[in-house]
This record gives sequence, structure tokens and C-alpha cells, in this order.
Amino acid sequence: MPALTSPQIAPILLLFASNIFMTVAWYGHLKVKASPLWLAVLASWGIAFFEYWLAVPANRIGHQFYTAAELKTMQEVITLLVFAVFSVTVLGEALTWRHAVGFALIAAGAFFIFQGR
Repeated sequence: MPALTSPQIAPILLLFASNIFMTVAWYGHLKVKASPLWLAVLASWGIAFFEYWLAVPANRIGHQFYTAAELKTMQEVITLLVFAVFSVTVLGEALTWRHAVGFALIAAGAFFIFQGR
């Protein structure tokens, strides 16, 4: 288990968990459009509170090993992965070849951020 708590691995796990919360906070209300907007906003804030309890430690721990730019890049790639799964499984939306190309270009950018490490 020590490997999971290392400054190399823990931030990745925490960012995955935080992005699950944030994706639900930002997009989960689309499944319940009948609820008033003010209620959706309050519910999203409540969910986002828990996201911050994961994201802030992820960055604090991760900055022992990664640069801020690397952490941000990691977060964006993880966000896309979590969002893609959520979009298909929860919202029932299809991912198209255009999404795949766009995600691949973002992944290519991430590749260059981590070069020279």
C-alpha cells in the first residue's frame, strides 16, 4: 500500500476521485431537469465541497513530485476520461470520431508537457 500513498501515485488517485465528484456536480443535474435551477446550483455546490477535499490534497501532495503545470495537465486528462465515461453511461450521449480526435490532441499536448521529466 505504500506505493498508493506516494507523491507520484496518490495525486492521480485523488484527482480521479475528485473528478468523479466534480463531473456529477457539473453535469449530474442534467438528468433531473425538472428540478429548479436554484436547487441544482445548491446541490452542485454541496457535491463540489467534497471534490475540493480531494483536489486540494491531490495538488498539495503531488507538488512534491510534479510541477503545477504537470498537475494541471494531469487533471485535465483525467477530467476528460471521467467525463467521457459519465457522458456515455449516465447521460446516454454518444462519443463521436470528432470527440476522439479532440481528446487525442489534448493527450498529445499532455505527452509534450511530461517530456524531459
